[in-house]
Amino acid sequence: MQPWIEIILAIVVLAGVGGAFFVRGRRRQIPMPTSRPVLVRARPAPVPADAAPEVAAEQPQAPDLTDTPEPAAGRLLRLRARLARSESTLGRGLLTLLSRDTLDDATWQEVEDLLLTADVGVAASNELVESLKTKAKVLGTRSADDARKLLRAGLLELVDPTLDRTLTTRRADGEGPAIVLVVGVNGTGKTTTCGKVARLLVAEGRTVVLGAADTFRAAAADQLETWGRRVGAQTVRGPEGSDPASVAFEAVKTGIALRADTVLIDTAGRLHTKSGLMDELGKVKRVIEKQSAVDEVLLVLDATTGQNGLVQARVFAEVVAITGVVLTKLDGTAKGGIVISVQRELGVPVKLVGLGEGADDLAPFEVDAFVDALLGT
Repeated sequence: MQPWIEIILAIVVLAGVGGAFFVRGRRRQIPMPTSRPVLVRARPAPVPADAAPEVAAEQPQAPDLTDTPEPAAGRLLRLRARLARSESTLGRGLLTLLSRDTLDDATWQEVEDLLLTADVGVAASNELVESLKTKAKVLGTRSADDARKLLRAGLLELVDPTLDRTLTTRRADGEGPAIVLVVGVNGTGKTTTCGKVARLLVAEGRTVVLGAADTFRAAAADQLETWGRRVGAQTVRGPEGSDPASVAFEAVKTGIALRADTVLIDTAGRLHTKSGLMDELGKVKRVIEKQSAVDEVLLVLDATTGQNGLVQARVFAEVVAITGVVLTKLDGTAKGGIVISVQRELGVPVKLVGLGEGADDLAPFEVDAFVDALLGT
């Protein structure tokens, strides 16, 4: 064999052996995978054609009951002093005017102006002033106590104690859970309200499933899950950016499977002027209704927005048929008249009011307690 051929063969053999050792060395350098917690997901439900196919419904950890919700009965009475502090300006102002020796046209104009500044609304303010004028002429008002009784009766009539403020949280026929959809614009406190409503229901002995259909903010789903874990409510959620209608569909399916009393579905905040987002909200409701009727649609309004909140309310009512209003931050405003104007505008009652940042500071709306708080009694 020629010497040069032997040299080439030696090089080839050495290259092959070196390559084998190189590959084995590289393989030894590849780290073995470390063990990770396994995320247990619920078996996906059949998804309607108009809903995104991928939904991740997380089975939450075992309930971490860190506290016991405060009983719902009489909450507003316990919180009335807090409401009265913010509303006493209206009550004191009206009582001072109506206690004057002479109730002339200028005084009645001042009464109407004060009602308007409290967001009672033009029509309701005119109605109340005319009613008070008539009663004052017939009955007379000679003392602060007379004025208070007169004003209390007038305000009670405007707030309307005849409206049904019952929150549907259990089906009368027992067929499946009651479905409660929570909607509203950005920043009104929908996710927090969902958590507080869950606490309210658990305090009444209800079993609750929470649906985190605000998929635009991962923090919203985390927040809702935390609320649920504190009271033992299961939370169904999907990955960030997933289709909210699919998450809502899965939440209802889970509620039916668990024979829960109530399914509470949190939706993303959306400006009432954005038609695309409002259409998406309508889609969420339609997809839910493929499995079950929606029993309640609660509109969360920030009481501090005053009359601007009515514009929002009209658009939401057109899209998803509002059945009740939750007024948040009512303790931080002297404009409690929004209760009157929003009810007249929508034709639906205020069912819940938020009076603070505490977990149990959401209360069923009680007309007598509210009017007494307005008057500072």
